Amino acid sequence: MRAVSDGSAGPQGTPRRSGLLRVRGRSVAWAPPLLLLIGIVLVDFYTSSDFRILSWIVLVPGIAAAICGVWGTAVFAVLAPATYLAADAVLPHEYEAGLPDLVLAGIGGVLATAACVVRVRGERRMLHMQDVAATIRRTVLRPLPPVWGGLEHAAVYLAADSEARVGGDFYDIQTGLHGTRVILGDVQGKGLGAVEAAAALLGTFREAGYHEPDLAAVAVRLEVRMQRHIRMRMALGREDGDRFATAVLISFPEGDGDAVDAVILGHDCPLVVGPAGVRSLPSGRRGLPLGMGELDPVDGPPSVLRVPLGPDETLLMTTDGVTEARDGDGEFYPLAADVTEAVAADPGVARPTRLVALVRERTLRHCGGRLADDTTVFAVRRRSGVGNAGNGDGNGRLQA
Repeated sequence: MRAVSDGSAGPQGTPRRSGLLRVRGRSVAWAPPLLLLIGIVLVDFYTSSDFRILSWIVLVPGIAAAICGVWGTAVFAVLAPATYLAADAVLPHEYEAGLPDLVLAGIGGVLATAACVVRVRGERRMLHMQDVAATIRRTVLRPLPPVWGGLEHAAVYLAADSEARVGGDFYDIQTGLHGTRVILGDVQGKGLGAVEAAAALLGTFREAGYHEPDLAAVAVRLEVRMQRHIRMRMALGREDGDRFATAVLISFPEGDGDAVDAVILGHDCPLVVGPAGVRSLPSGRRGLPLGMGELDPVDGPPSVLRVPLGPDETLLMTTDGVTEARDGDGEFYPLAADVTEAVAADPGVARPTRLVALVRERTLRHCGGRLADDTTVFAVRRRSGVGNAGNGDGNGRLQA
């Protein structure tokens, strides 16, 4: 299983060339069909008359069609019958294969060239779709500087469908007038509908997280946005009107470097990981998932938890792709126990980059690389001596 990676095309939308069959940046895709052509001729010349394989030259354009470009295949489509004609002409008359095999080689070359055209068009279409998916991903999961809002962070995202590259998991860090806010969420379901809901929630979080003084108000804004999104989908006749999203909201308030505020909206509580050990955030009164606020029997905004957080402690947040990963016996991945054991062996694992890499590796190992759901691992902690403004270039996400 691999994490998502950026896809890109060459100039004018030309497909990227594979790293295979390239030497020092130059394509050698022509070598296998050429060696096959030479080999067929040599074998035919140095074997008895009972073993005639010159007609196998028809295979050469077919091999070229699988690995070469259109023009390369066309060259072999011409070269194969020409070689056949020359080789057959120098044989004694009684051993010549004649016109039928020559026609077969010519027809094979034409068909191989046509097949290559279809293959190249399909590759270009596939690369274009990968570029579209990568653009959507960069829009939803925007690149972040390695230190942003006074936070050191790292994240890895693994799509259950490795070709889709994007799903309903989302996370972000937003600086603002009242400190730095962090979100991690998981939209129910998969597909473009989940991506659309995730994008809507992230857009609201980026605005509300910047302006709202209270973290509970940010949660209320997200609930309203999800309800509006659901009503719009239902008005359009979509069948996913019951969609919802779980989320974790964390606020790193200005002027208080020893605590964070948290709102849990139907999501698993984050883990606090430090050299001294691992603990879970106190659950308190969790809010319902976004989109289900009307079912909450308690009127009013969700409660905000004030949680102590040491300068060397990291908040570890995951989606259910981690906690619900199963092994061959159906056992869930023991996230807290595994992280506790790793930190006890090496306290440096508590750093966000190493922590995310550890959870990614152990999750994939536990489930044998067969992820049943989109999987996100996100870790953040304060960086001493860095203010909330944050600056720099780069990307704190891991690439697999």
